[in-house]
Amino acid sequence: MRRPSAITLSLAAVGERTTDLLEGFGRFWTFAARAIAYVPIELGSVRGWRRLLPQCFIIGTGSVPVIMLTGMFIGMVLIVQGWEQFDAAGLSYLLGGIVNISIASELGPVLAGVMLAGRVGGALTAELGTMNVTEQLLALRSMGADPLRHLVAPRFLACLLLTPLLTAYADLVGAIGAWLVFVTYFGGQSAPYWDYTRLMVELWHLGSGLAKAFFFGGLIGLVSCYKGFHCKPGAQGVGEACTESFVVSFILILMMDFFLNIVLNTLYNALYGFRSLIM
Repeated sequence: MRRPSAITLSLAAVGERTTDLLEGFGRFWTFAARAIAYVPIELGSVRGWRRLLPQCFIIGTGSVPVIMLTGMFIGMVLIVQGWEQFDAAGLSYLLGGIVNISIASELGPVLAGVMLAGRVGGALTAELGTMNVTEQLLALRSMGADPLRHLVAPRFLACLLLTPLLTAYADLVGAIGAWLVFVTYFGGQSAPYWDYTRLMVELWHLGSGLAKAFFFGGLIGLVSCYKGFHCKPGAQGVGEACTESFVVSFILILMMDFFLNIVLNTLYNALYGFRSLIM
């Protein structure tokens, strides 16, 4: 019997990998659809709220210090990077408004999403992965309870609802951090900073950032729970699932941000037309 050539073996490996990816893609969306279907049921029941509120507390309070530090330093860094160019052009008074537009519409939601993917997503994957490895999920199924309703739906909802709130908090502390450097380090005037921030940062910038955060939060919840439910056996399998959860969430957040920016920019131009930042 003739042995397969190296080219045939390579093509077979590529085909097997592609088939596995497509199968995983289909499993993920089936998993996501089943979890999302339980959301109205959970929101409409007292037991659903009892499962949801502890997850909100864990995700929200644990993420506040991280969001505060990273958000504040992002604002500081943006002021430091932009000061020389704007000051040389005599436009330093506009710097606060432009920095806060960037934070509100772009950096705030991405920052909050990445931080939650690392802290919250990893924790959710580890928790559910451990339950999967120790057969606690199988025990729930044997008692007639659906783990997607009791475990996934509350965590998904908590990520979905709290990511916009944490993004708003990141926007606030980012603006305060930028203001501190603008006034204390570079000697800028406080009144123009806040006046041009109020004039230049529109509700659209804040709303688009919160809308992005809403999608990012749902994505993090679904990906982390899916990876936990489908992790490999053993401690190594749980660790690999945590790593994959963060990497996949991070990549998908950037990809989703790209497409959401295209959609939101097109919608903004259709509604308001082009508006220059420098008035």
